[in-house]
Amino acid sequence: MISYIFNNSKAGKVGYSLPPSDVPKAELPKGLTNEKELGLPEVTEVEVVRHVTAMAKETYGVDTGFYPLGSCTMKYNPRINEELAALEGFVNLHPDTPIEGCQGALEMMYNLDKYFCAITGMDAFTLAPAAGAHGEMTGMSIIHQYHKSRGDAKRNKVLIPDSAHGTNPASAVASGFETVTIPSNSAGGVDMDALDKNMTDEIAGLMLTNPNTAGVFDPNTCEIARIVHSRGGLLYYDGANLNALMGISRPGDFGFDVVHLNLHKTFSTPHGGGGPGSAPVGVKDFLKPYLPVPHVAKNGDTYYFDYNMPKSMGRIRATWGNFLVLLKAYCYIRTMGPKGLKQASEHAVLSANYIRVKINDLYPEGFPGLCMHECVMSGSPLKKFNVLTKDVSKRLMDYGFHPPTNYFPLIIPEAIMIEPTESESKEMVDSFITAMRAIYKEAEEGKIDFSLAPLTKEVSRVDETKAARTPILRWTKKA
Repeated sequence: MISYIFNNSKAGKVGYSLPPSDVPKAELPKGLTNEKELGLPEVTEVEVVRHVTAMAKETYGVDTGFYPLGSCTMKYNPRINEELAALEGFVNLHPDTPIEGCQGALEMMYNLDKYFCAITGMDAFTLAPAAGAHGEMTGMSIIHQYHKSRGDAKRNKVLIPDSAHGTNPASAVASGFETVTIPSNSAGGVDMDALDKNMTDEIAGLMLTNPNTAGVFDPNTCEIARIVHSRGGLLYYDGANLNALMGISRPGDFGFDVVHLNLHKTFSTPHGGGGPGSAPVGVKDFLKPYLPVPHVAKNGDTYYFDYNMPKSMGRIRATWGNFLVLLKAYCYIRTMGPKGLKQASEHAVLSANYIRVKINDLYPEGFPGLCMHECVMSGSPLKKFNVLTKDVSKRLMDYGFHPPTNYFPLIIPEAIMIEPTESESKEMVDSFITAMRAIYKEAEEGKIDFSLAPLTKEVSRVDETKAARTPILRWTKKA
């Protein structure tokens, strides 16, 4: 059904009927016209509608089912936030509106800055970054600017634990640093001896995801901060997993100097589809002068964009950032309140641990003990049945669930990273647990050919290597 519109393309079909043009024909200058055939499918209007409707039915998201994609925090997006962000006064706000004509919008941004500071323990935020990795790059560029302004040019390396969020190394390199990997200890935290050995005067800072991608909260965080700071480095907090801590504890109180937040994760703005995203970056007071320009400020009762920041790292994108995404996060925070934010984190952690203890007799934990908002299990025991983690995830689709994250973090063999979030009911979580246990039993009995899973979907297995290296991204009209 997905290929309906393409299979039904036939020369001469049209989906429109227009009256003769009563506008005089005008010749456009050469170079402004397309001389080649577009090569689009030739179909009727009803075929287009059926194609789009079929595609919508095949689309899976938080609105259609359980989406336990680990590290991504695929939580429900409250509809009231979408409705408020769609109000005419927000949607039609022009980026070049004079300051006196957009005081309400600036007030929202100013207050959102303060809310993020209260939640994270930081002193100031920039709301401009467009996505998680962009926020990481912004934060690391602030650190780069800080050391440069102090004449400490030799600090050109960044420490990154092997349990860090996947984009950290790329963001550090994009910001002008070399990376040094720090291994994990037996409990899943940072290897303190390796940190002590590698924390030299060439190190600009450490990027730490806490809890990390193994779902482990590092109990040595304050000691890590002490070591990094005592040797002139700065501590960066990757906020990918803040959904475990929100309203409970604050990165700024652990000693972090820079924080980025994924609004599409923790603060329930839409996630996926390539954007728009948003990843505000917060800093402690001594780093505030290095924030990107402009910064939303207040003079008396008037809000304005402050460009008078001579030490700033510069502009990183449009003045407003992704304003409507920021607005949705603002609505979420105001609706939830301090108690609601805390409760969301508590429920997320409880759900993850509930799944962990209900399946760990079949799928062992990557690191034993309490996890945070996500549990990372291993599919290694299934190897004796010639079944791999990816086979489990493919089979889960037949049970109506989106697959969890597979093979990440790399430090856990056959990793299955499961994040239920606070959105799901106990009944839904129980049905997922039942499916995971049923799949193990199927593997044990050997009655299912897992290499063919999913068995009930229109698209089954694809050649993953070919799909990654030579993807077919568009339909091409046959000659």
